[in-house]
Amino acid sequence: MNPIRVAIVGCGRISDLHQMGYRGRQDAKIVAVCDTNQGLAKKKATEWGVEKVYNDYQQVLEDKQVDLVELLTPHHLHCPMTVQAAQAGKHISVQKPMALSADEADRMIAAADKAGVMLRVFENFVYYAPAVRAKQIIEAGEIGDVRTVRLHVSTGTADTAWEVPLSAWQWRYDEKLCGGGPLVFDHGYHLFSVAYFLGGLVERVYAWIEKTPVPQGEGMATIDAPATIIFQYKAPSRYGLLDIEYTPDMRIYSQYYGDDDRIEIVGEKGILFVNRYTAKTIDLPELMLFKDGKTSAIPVEGVEWHDSFIAATQDCIEKLKSGEQPRLDGSTGKAVLQFTLAALQSATNGKEVRPEEVK
Repeated sequence: MNPIRVAIVGCGRISDLHQMGYRGRQDAKIVAVCDTNQGLAKKKATEWGVEKVYNDYQQVLEDKQVDLVELLTPHHLHCPMTVQAAQAGKHISVQKPMALSADEADRMIAAADKAGVMLRVFENFVYYAPAVRAKQIIEAGEIGDVRTVRLHVSTGTADTAWEVPLSAWQWRYDEKLCGGGPLVFDHGYHLFSVAYFLGGLVERVYAWIEKTPVPQGEGMATIDAPATIIFQYKAPSRYGLLDIEYTPDMRIYSQYYGDDDRIEIVGEKGILFVNRYTAKTIDLPELMLFKDGKTSAIPVEGVEWHDSFIAATQDCIEKLKSGEQPRLDGSTGKAVLQFTLAALQSATNGKEVRPEEVK
C-alpha cells in the first residue's frame, strides 16, 4: 500500500505538534505545506524535510499527489476549505472547532459524503492518554454509572510557554472569524469534546458567560470569562459542569500554553480525576481513582500534551487505512459544535438551550 500523502495547510505554531504524528512512519508522510506567509511555509518545510511549498490553497487541491489535507486555519475558513477539499477528492482533517454553525457543519458533512472521502475533526483532548484510560475504566463499570462530569479551565502565565505571535491571537477576538470567544468557544471546544466523550449526548445547557476587557497589543480586547456552564446529559441522572476562569497572574509551568485543565468524573461507586492536560499545575498524578475509601494513582504512559497530538494523528492514519470512522467524525463533530454553541446562546438569551435545536 502506498503511503498516505499529507498536506499541512496553515503553518502556525500549532502545526509543529501536528507534524509529529507523521515522523518515522512508512504508511503516511507530509508531502506539502501551504501558508499565505510563504516565508513561514518555507521555514516549516525545511524543518520537516518537505519538498513542496505552496502559498495558495488551490495549488494543494490541484496536486494529485496529496491524499489528505490537515486544515489548521482560522475557524471561518473551515467550512469553505473542507467543501473545496472534498470536491477535489481529498480526505480532510479539520482543526477544531469544526465550523461556525451547525448549518456549516451540515454542508461539510454532505460534501464529504458525496465525494466519498473521510472527514474528521482534529481534537487532541479526547486522545490524551489519561482521559482515554478514564473512559476505559468507566466502560468497565469500575465507578458505576456516571452521575457528574466536572471540567475546569483557568488561564495563567507560564515563563516556559511557547512564544506565540500576536497575529495568531488577534483573529480569535473577532467573533466573525472565530465564531465565539477565545476561551469558551475556541479553547472550550476541547472541554466540550471531552464532556461528550465521557458522558455522551447532552439534552440541555444553561450558561453564564461574563465579558472581561483585557489589553491586546496597542488596544483592548474582550475575554469570555469567567464563565460557568451547566448541562444535563441524555443519559438518566447524569449532569455536568464546566467552569472557565481568566487568571493571568497565576504562575503555571507549561512547555506549551499556560492553561490549567482538569476533569473529575463522579460515579456511583467511585471518582476519577484527570489532573493534567497542557500544563503542570497541582502536584498530583495525571490520573487518579477514588474507590472503596482509597485513592490510588493509575499509571498511564504518554502524558505529555504533544503525545495526544501524536495519538490523534496516528488514529487518523489507521482509520484511513481500515476504512473505519474516526473518533470525531463529521456527525460527532457537529454534535460537539452544537453543544458548544448552545452554551453561547444560553448566555446571550438567559434561557436553557437544547443542543440538537441549534442551527
